[in-house]
Amino acid sequence: MAKVHIDSAKCSGHARCFAAAPGLFDLDDSGYVIGPCVDVPPGAEADAETAVESCPERALTLE
Repeated sequence: MAKVHIDSAKCSGHARCFAAAPGLFDLDDSGYVIGPCVDVPPGAEADAETAVESCPERALTLE
């Protein structure tokens, strides 16, 4: 199963990942992604890749 890893030190809370793949990410009240990583369910890999590419800080990596 693919995973998206989140570097919380780089995240600035733009929530572009959530806009690209709202079913994958949970945000706190300030717009920051919650958790060190997110499991990507089968069939959602393209959404995860779009979310990773949309992060201006490159705080997300897909493995």
